[in-house]
Amino acid sequence: MTYVYAESTAVVGPLATFSEPHSYDLCEFHAERLTVPRGWEVVRHEIDLDDVGPTGDDLLALADAVREAARPEPPRAPADDGSGIRRGHLRVLPDLP
Repeated sequence: MTYVYAESTAVVGPLATFSEPHSYDLCEFHAERLTVPRGWEVVRHEIDLDDVGPTGDDLLALADAVREAARPEPPRAPADDGSGIRRGHLRVLPDLP
């Protein structure tokens, strides 16, 4: 469940897949009995209990993402603007007199 304060709406749906600061996981009992302040709206996203899991397209997208993440990055030349020596993402600056 999450609130959209700007639209005076509470949204109730499936459990979150990652932690989000303004989302709350509710059990089925409390999700069905949720009430909101007067003037607010409740949007309920029903869960398909017959859903058997990821589709072939979902699995192909996951495989493509894994392949992409496994590709080594091409070596990059260190960018030195003359004001110091670059070592990775750090720069060593010369001592000032």
